[in-house]
Amino acid sequence: MKYLFIHNFFLIILFFLLQNCMYNPEKNTNTSITINTLTASDTGHTMHHNNAFSKDDEWIVFDGRNDDTKIGETSTIGIVNVRTGEEKIIYQTQNQTIYGPGVGAVSFSPTSDRVIFIHGLTNADSVKPYDMSRRIGVGIDIDSPLQAFHYDPRDVVAPYTPGSLRGGTHSHCWSADGRLISFTYNDEFVDPDLRTVGVMVPVDRPVVVEKNAANNDGEMYAAIVSDVIREPKWGSDEISKAFDECWVGATHTIAFQGHTRNERGELITEIYLVDIDEDLVKADAEAVGRQGERPHVPRGIQQRRLSRTGKGLSDLRHWLRSSADGKYIYALAKDDQQRNQIVQCSVETGEFQYISEFGFSIESPINISYQGGKITFIARNNVYIFDIAAKTLQQLTDHKDSELKIVGAPVFSRKGDKIAFNQFVRKDGQENVQIKLIEVE
Repeated sequence: MKYLFIHNFFLIILFFLLQNCMYNPEKNTNTSITINTLTASDTGHTMHHNNAFSKDDEWIVFDGRNDDTKIGETSTIGIVNVRTGEEKIIYQTQNQTIYGPGVGAVSFSPTSDRVIFIHGLTNADSVKPYDMSRRIGVGIDIDSPLQAFHYDPRDVVAPYTPGSLRGGTHSHCWSADGRLISFTYNDEFVDPDLRTVGVMVPVDRPVVVEKNAANNDGEMYAAIVSDVIREPKWGSDEISKAFDECWVGATHTIAFQGHTRNERGELITEIYLVDIDEDLVKADAEAVGRQGERPHVPRGIQQRRLSRTGKGLSDLRHWLRSSADGKYIYALAKDDQQRNQIVQCSVETGEFQYISEFGFSIESPINISYQGGKITFIARNNVYIFDIAAKTLQQLTDHKDSELKIVGAPVFSRKGDKIAFNQFVRKDGQENVQIKLIEVE
């Protein structure tokens, strides 16, 4: 008994020592801000650009990438506890090779302990590897790790099942109420290079499709909600690509970026909106399309152009962001010196204005706090936070350009009191993407 007590005592001491090792604090020498390195395992810990924190801010979800382009080679989805640094693997692919299936880009639901992530097809091989048109949204309840389910149905056998798609869904994002999921989509068979935006809506029972190696049933009903064509008419509102969207406040309206042509025939990116009516999405069974054509937008669902800048948004890849009240959309656009600045667009009027005048260029996607008042981003290998109302900027980290790189997009906790970001960390001769955590006021 005495031995057991001593043994357990030393285990407790070891546990706390390990926790202290997990939190390796660094100081921003310009402020009193402390940055903790949250993860420590010898693997990548890449966060998605949205909804990285669980609904209670207890966990951050990540995939095992060290390279943003390597989803097809990545096999794990994990979570890390924000308080203790405990890491858990909640999903792992089977028979993973360099060709797939691959997983990545994982997000938490805002209302449950479920996550959704990209999953390549299980029959991926050297002939048909992981690809933008060969992937789906897969889910895990973190209380039931390794027990995956499919969100979007996939059916490649004509006649196609209503509510299914036959390509690849990507960059999934929940509406604020956790009811709907938006995504971008590329068809496998018709115009696979034409990206568009889609949505998943709940149904009373799963969508069941014909059994096939490239097929799967789905928990939700999926449809395309944006029209794209290969050659938009100059000066029109037609688009050749719909992409990198967000939900508008607490509504069921999606704001997305669209490639269009101005009067001079120049390709520019403007902001578009589409209202999602669940009943209309499910009512049009013919929207699934026929063999030899892409899925259609359901009858009654119609996109509309919001911004008319003539110049367009920045070509730096980023996702639109909405204010919490749904009044404004935020994006990046270049100033006269070709620096990426933050712009604001009124959802009601389309009025478009620059709200930042930084002496440097933003170098990452932006994220807005869930309360809607602050924006975070990366520039010059540092994390910044911008107060929208006060127009004040604060540098949160203190890194030189020559130091190990900060990558991806910093993300807010749901309470807005923390910002998590990805940075390469060198340990035992290896460099892995780790998650670091900043406490903010």
